[in-house]
Amino acid sequence: MKAIGQDTLGGPEVLHEVELPVPQPGPSEILVRVRATALNPTDWGHRRRAGLFLPPPPFVLGWDVSGEVVATGIGVTLFKPGDEVFGMLPYPHGHGAAAEYVTGPARAFARKPANLDHAQAAAIPLAALTAYQALVDTANARAGQRVLIHAAAGGVGHFAVQIAKALGAYVIGTASAANHEFLRGIGVDEALDYRTTDFAETVRDVDMVLDPIDADHAQRSLRTLRPGGILVSLRANGGDHYKADAEKLGVRAEILLVEADHTGMDALRELAESGALRPTIAGTFPLADAAKAHALGETGRTVGKLVLTVD
Repeated sequence: MKAIGQDTLGGPEVLHEVELPVPQPGPSEILVRVRATALNPTDWGHRRRAGLFLPPPPFVLGWDVSGEVVATGIGVTLFKPGDEVFGMLPYPHGHGAAAEYVTGPARAFARKPANLDHAQAAAIPLAALTAYQALVDTANARAGQRVLIHAAAGGVGHFAVQIAKALGAYVIGTASAANHEFLRGIGVDEALDYRTTDFAETVRDVDMVLDPIDADHAQRSLRTLRPGGILVSLRANGGDHYKADAEKLGVRAEILLVEADHTGMDALRELAESGALRPTIAGTFPLADAAKAHALGETGRTVGKLVLTVD
């Protein structure tokens, strides 16, 4: 099979097409014919530097998958060959989605939303599951609560907005002014331009903050919370410091690393099929053009998700 691999760390130019044997599903695993896979910031993060979660290359990156089940390993009861599925390979060590075939635990997948094509479905798993696990599993966000979502036009952010609105929350989103119309279109109640407005000085009494940016941003977000509120950060660095400050302020601070989750994926399928969750695609590229997609993603200026399609 064809895959996009790398032999060394570096820029997008280190990515190249490789030929690998088609993997075989082990116990409780399925073999999926990949039709599309999406990119996430963690892809270019692991591509260019050591010290994250993976050993040095060679490796094939990618965690998001939408495709068809080709074969099942012993013990699998959820799916049969021919079923269309989408899911997130176990993060971080289950990477390898940038390929024509991939194996993964059956319970990392759910049935593909019937109203979405493979490119749209592939855009959902890692980013939307991160948002779902932050809002639902970690913060227990509820109707009537005030939720502040940073980088609300990004991959995780635009899913978080839609999930929060589906829960009945009042959503405040930060993004550049150029993206405010987009934010209003997906349900944001109050859009803030981070370039001209200091959220830490203007936003108060929120029940939950989702911060995908960095430790300093998370630290500054603490003051926006009401007593008993919760900050969920997606950045592990510097966490001990702002966790201690959160305790002093009478709020919670948690660091979330997304986990493969059949129940969560099935909830996202239901939201997608109901129309409450819709991925925004910033661009699609054939698998062979993965380097071009990585280069675009690293600009940090895309709205929504970048997707690689696999013929």
